[in-house]
Amino acid sequence: MQSTYTYPRFAYQASDEQRSGQPQRHPVVIIGAGPIGLTAALECAARGLPAVVLDDNDTVSIGSRAVCYAKRPLEIWDRLGVAQRMVDKGVGWQLGKVFFEDRQVYQFDLLPEAGHRMPAMINLQQYYLEEYLVEACAAHPLIDLRWKHALVALKQDDDGATLTVETPDGSFTMQADWVIACDGANSDTRKMVGAQFTGQFFQDRFLIADVIMKADFPTERWFWFDPPFHPGQSVLLHKQCDNVWRIDFQLGWDADPEEEKKPENVIPRIQAMLGPEAEFELEWVSVYQFACRRIDNMRYQRVLFAGDAAHQVSPFGARGANTGVQDIDNLIWKLKLVIDGQAPVSFIDSYHEERAFAADDNLRQSTRSTDFITPKSRASRVLRDAVLTLAEHEPFARTLVNSGRLSTPTPYVSSSLNTSDSASFGERMVPGTPCADAPVRQGSRPGWLLSQLGEGFTVLVFGAGDFPVSLQAAGLEIPVKTIGPAGSGALLEDVQGLAAQRYAAHEGCAYLIRPDQHVAARWSRFDPLQIAAAVNRCVGHCMVQAACA
Repeated sequence: MQSTYTYPRFAYQASDEQRSGQPQRHPVVIIGAGPIGLTAALECAARGLPAVVLDDNDTVSIGSRAVCYAKRPLEIWDRLGVAQRMVDKGVGWQLGKVFFEDRQVYQFDLLPEAGHRMPAMINLQQYYLEEYLVEACAAHPLIDLRWKHALVALKQDDDGATLTVETPDGSFTMQADWVIACDGANSDTRKMVGAQFTGQFFQDRFLIADVIMKADFPTERWFWFDPPFHPGQSVLLHKQCDNVWRIDFQLGWDADPEEEKKPENVIPRIQAMLGPEAEFELEWVSVYQFACRRIDNMRYQRVLFAGDAAHQVSPFGARGANTGVQDIDNLIWKLKLVIDGQAPVSFIDSYHEERAFAADDNLRQSTRSTDFITPKSRASRVLRDAVLTLAEHEPFARTLVNSGRLSTPTPYVSSSLNTSDSASFGERMVPGTPCADAPVRQGSRPGWLLSQLGEGFTVLVFGAGDFPVSLQAAGLEIPVKTIGPAGSGALLEDVQGLAAQRYAAHEGCAYLIRPDQHVAARWSRFDPLQIAAAVNRCVGHCMVQAACA
């Protein structure tokens, strides 16, 4: 097989505490240097938290693996300074097409409106993502990356954890106030704390083939049900960078994984799809079985679980890595407040509340996609094929087609951290919703709204007026920023009116934005007392609605 990528090797180094034999206590220790663990380290560092990352390997992931990254995670990575490099290298796309047998039945657009900084989706091999994240972590003085460090034992109590780590020089112990486990679906950390990881395994197998070829396919997501070149099964095609194309072939449960991975069996499948004259080379081949599972609690005392260590979904819909990044986005600002003594330790439990809710939503979506793609009975297949036939001409049927609902963020609509609306705003941007981006201008400088929201709490007021530049709540100083049309005198100019439109805003209304850029509360007018009560609720100082009213 050929390769378009040269895998780096990261040097193992013994730490000072390992050489001295004196365990050191760290605020945060992260297990696993994959996309989620590295993102956690960057998020910690961005909020002033030193972080140690342990990984038992010394390179990035082998093979393209996760390749699709959605708009919301890109916005998070943009805040951490790595997204633009991903976008520049990756293949942006927003159009998907669905085929049944030999014909296209419909297409969809993930981002039909303009005025967003980040694309709807990019395709980028996971090894590039990890390389960029490793380089960003290595450049940050608050991040200590430790390669060839395997966690082999863990003990904890209510105040912290003691970790036993195995290295090429032997084992040593270290201590942590908090441990973030990002060590994947087969997490050893999860086993060490005795956590349950339950759900559904699907009785089907898929072949992934990364193919190097120059082809004139557009940069779109193409999904086939029962195509003539792979009858009775499904196929997915994506373009990646470096002229690498990802092709997923459904194999069925009876397929022999080892046989199916052999080039002499993979190549004929691809030739049947592309034609006998197509020129291509294999770069990476894998066969996978998938599951939809979740941990019973994302917090075990001082150990917090994120990414595949906390939940596992089928690959259809690109919900794995995208969901894990949003776990970190939810967790670290809360951890920072707790470590700084500005929120009670119990505040961390809201991480499980909100992200388990999101995980369950992703599990439902993923399970529905899998059931549609791989019908479990003849009756289910007949129904699915009827839906696909109707979808070609009947718009209502297209909503029933499920080739993998593409990853979108789950609003925390029932979170105990929200403050309910006291006035009618409509269904857009309800409390718990991630903030929408929009083009803005500050003075002569064009920019984007999300970049103006900062990394802490922010009050966003639509309109100009005699508002304070900041206010105090829960021991925090919270900036107040105004936004309005040109000439209004507001701090930020809503250059196309898209911010007001996307936030269903009217003159004088105020939004409280959380540090993870989700809406915490909104009011028809600016009221410092109500804002302070909402901040108190949001940082766990007051969790009962009546007491915060």
